Amino acid sequence: MREKFPTGTVTFLFTDVEGSTRLLDELGEGYAEVLAEHHRVVREAIDEHGGVEVDTQGDAFFVSFERASDAVAAAAAAQESLASTGLRVRMGIHTGEPLLADTGYIGMDVHRAARVMSAGHGGQIVLSQTTRDLLDE
Repeated sequence: MREKFPTGTVTFLFTDVEGSTRLLDELGEGYAEVLAEHHRVVREAIDEHGGVEVDTQGDAFFVSFERASDAVAAAAAAQESLASTGLRVRMGIHTGEPLLADTGYIGMDVHRAARVMSAGHGGQIVLSQTTRDLLDE
């Protein structure tokens, strides 16, 4: 699978469902259906815009893209589709030049992308300045 991971300048998208613990408590077993729909919607947007799923943990995705504009388009498409589900998902996008090792991506740009996502709230797509600058080119 790592042979499909972009190298060089890479744009990362991190996502996380806001309030997922509370939602799990409220929905109980019904949370599985909501989570499955979330995964379907996000994966559809990723695939549509040429992203590669690096990892998923529970209700969070880590995705890589060759182009910043594709990452932003995927995030926007996912947010639009998720709007009708009632799920509030925060998304963060950062572009950098990470190292691709046997274990996956490593480096400060991975950490920055996760921090960018953490700065957001459900329903938001937060971009690093690096990514924003690429969109203007």
